[in-house]
Amino acid sequence: MADVDPKAPQRVVVEIFGESYPLRTDDPARLKKLAAGVDHLMKKMAGSVKSFDGTKIAVLTALQLADEYDKLKQDYDELVELLDEK
Repeated sequence: MADVDPKAPQRVVVEIFGESYPLRTDDPARLKKLAAGVDHLMKKMAGSVKSFDGTKIAVLTALQLADEYDKLKQDYDELVELLDEK
């Protein structure tokens, strides 16, 4: 029997907003966690907008995530700058 490389990408199927996505990843648990987070945010967004268009909900969710990422990056950059001053 051939040895299975634990670092080799594994096939994982995740469900986001009612759609299944077969993906490959080196870290199935992390991918499932991320997909669950995106699914949760999309469902939350769907409840706050008057649209049943999945694409529109996905774009609005992506913008929300981009905003959160940008704020975290700004905070990180400010912390690095403060540390560099010392």
